[in-house]
Amino acid sequence: MALCTEISLRNQVIYSIYVRNHTMEGTFKAIEKDLDRIKALGTDVIWFLPIHPIGVEGKKGSLGCPYAIKDYRKVNPEYGTLEDFQHLVEAIHKRDMKCIIDVVYNHTAIDSVLVKEHKEYFYKKEDGSLGNKAGDWADVIDLDYQNKALWDYQIETLKMWAKLVDGVRCDVASLVPLAFWLEARSEVEKIHPGFIWLAESVHPGFVKYVRHLGFNACSDSEVYQAFDITYDYDIWDEFEAYIEGKATLTSYITALKKQEVIYPSNYVKLRCLENHDQARIKQRVQDEKALKNLTAFMYFQKGTALIYGGQEVEAEHTPSLFEKEPINWETGHDLTHLLQALYNIKKQDIVAKGNYELEAYDEAHIVVGSYQTKEQILVGLFTLKGKEACVKVPLQDGSYINLISKEKVEVTGGLLKTFGEPIIISHTINE
Repeated sequence: MALCTEISLRNQVIYSIYVRNHTMEGTFKAIEKDLDRIKALGTDVIWFLPIHPIGVEGKKGSLGCPYAIKDYRKVNPEYGTLEDFQHLVEAIHKRDMKCIIDVVYNHTAIDSVLVKEHKEYFYKKEDGSLGNKAGDWADVIDLDYQNKALWDYQIETLKMWAKLVDGVRCDVASLVPLAFWLEARSEVEKIHPGFIWLAESVHPGFVKYVRHLGFNACSDSEVYQAFDITYDYDIWDEFEAYIEGKATLTSYITALKKQEVIYPSNYVKLRCLENHDQARIKQRVQDEKALKNLTAFMYFQKGTALIYGGQEVEAEHTPSLFEKEPINWETGHDLTHLLQALYNIKKQDIVAKGNYELEAYDEAHIVVGSYQTKEQILVGLFTLKGKEACVKVPLQDGSYINLISKEKVEVTGGLLKTFGEPIIISHTINE
């Protein structure tokens, strides 16, 4: 099914919102007041972390985890009513943005509606009790997709939401059978053509671990058969190792380059520096120039860019999933102008269609990337430690304009000097 994935998704930016902590009120209505600002950042899609009621039994923290869902077909009353959510989606659509919601189909809360009404839908351990296939999570129990009646229930639920929203982000999608996702996609397409399917594909080590236990776990390559976009957890270990100074930049860039040949030609990766499961990038990278370069490189990479609410003000604290911890919007930092400039660049066709190349320079901690067509070349230079350096670039000598800062830069002897700021140059070939 994902053969029909549109590569224009590579030109898109997703903004992720955790309703509980995005505003002081923590409601659907309160988010409406922030939509104009979010749109102005350069946002195409808003992704809401789970909006459903949360289980109480075995809950984590004082408020519980949104991924321990009690009822797939209702909304969390703490956030408001279904009518409030419908109004919010309408407001998103009025601003020419799309809305996707989190779908958590590997497990439910211990006290979910399905446990009460359809215990036969659940995985049972050797002793006959309900539980988890991998790990032991106190607030959730796994579903059993060997029961085809469960497929019908889940697909009907998806079709219900597809009448309202424009796509889904599917939690641990790799652990739910691929055949289910293929059937679900086919059915939902009848309700909502062009529906967006984003998979939280998992770390390679976790795929191996689950398979070792004797259970289903799909690789990213398999997941792409049903999904448009997958997480970049396949290279996350290399990214973290570089950020933490435990590996070279080359090792990270080599992993990125492999994606060009191991996935379908229309592959789309979700590119991010942080999300609700990872530490804030500002917590990891304090240097302002380095942070800007990492952000610019994230946007430049082939794929859909993700901003997690609060990232635009360099929030350092990762909000707990289990408590009320509103984002601190008064940090004194604001990346809005940078994000807007990067968004305008990301909208260029060449970012979706061009021949993509990356080159790492370990000593200078610089990545030079390029997209090229017969008519145009787009070159990015990102100094990931924010230092000055001269680096070889695939451009003829001459003066160019940095599309980010609008300042003039010079290429001399095939070298471009950076003063620590990210540089992206567009050049028409044979002009």
